[in-house]
Amino acid sequence: MRLMLLSGACLFAATGLIGELPSARVPVLVELFTSEGCSSCPPADRLLEKLDREQPVAGAELVVLSEHVDYWNSLGWADPFSSALYSQRQREYAETLPGEVYTPEMVVDGAKGFVGSSEGDARKAAQEAAKTPKAAIHVAVRREDKKATVSIHMDQAVDGTLYLALAHEAMKSQVLRGENGGRSLSHVAVVYSLQKVAKLERNGAGYDRDVVVNAQPGSRIVAFVEKAGVGRVTAIGQARL
Repeated sequence: MRLMLLSGACLFAATGLIGELPSARVPVLVELFTSEGCSSCPPADRLLEKLDREQPVAGAELVVLSEHVDYWNSLGWADPFSSALYSQRQREYAETLPGEVYTPEMVVDGAKGFVGSSEGDARKAAQEAAKTPKAAIHVAVRREDKKATVSIHMDQAVDGTLYLALAHEAMKSQVLRGENGGRSLSHVAVVYSLQKVAKLERNGAGYDRDVVVNAQPGSRIVAFVEKAGVGRVTAIGQARL
């Protein structure tokens, strides 16, 4: 079932963890907007996990993020991973793609949105996205007591908004009520923090920034640049803690 809204409105060492994507593959950001309150979402959750695990698209390194929206929360089950922030991000995508706000929705590289359980659309969008090279973002993270410092480096900055996402490697939930009541659900790369770090300009210079975050052990850390705030992804990098 869809809930429709109108859119008009790695290695760990003492020095840290450094994650770099294989140079032979173009990194492609795959975001899934999902909810534990939506009966149509579990197949999309499984597809995202499959894309992450199998990396089935030649020439592409799929960097996945699961963003749980909150607009299902009043319909029987409050998704423990949901946030109004991800709902707003999806609404902004609906204005730029354009389209409608629904679950499950998958967005590839900020440029193509479709029903999140469609493997054919996911593969096609990722293949198309991999044809365009991206700037590399080198991400390193070091643990400091209960916090972590994420170091972000680019040899040359690109235009757009730099985002930093923190995501649980994997999460499970026993749903007690709502459309998925009685089901045990699993998720991959569940975002628990998403922040805008900086506005960047293509000026020929590099970019360096340290960001202190409340990163939890077993997290994925993804830095990416989107043109015009929420738009096509032009640079990306990731690490694991």
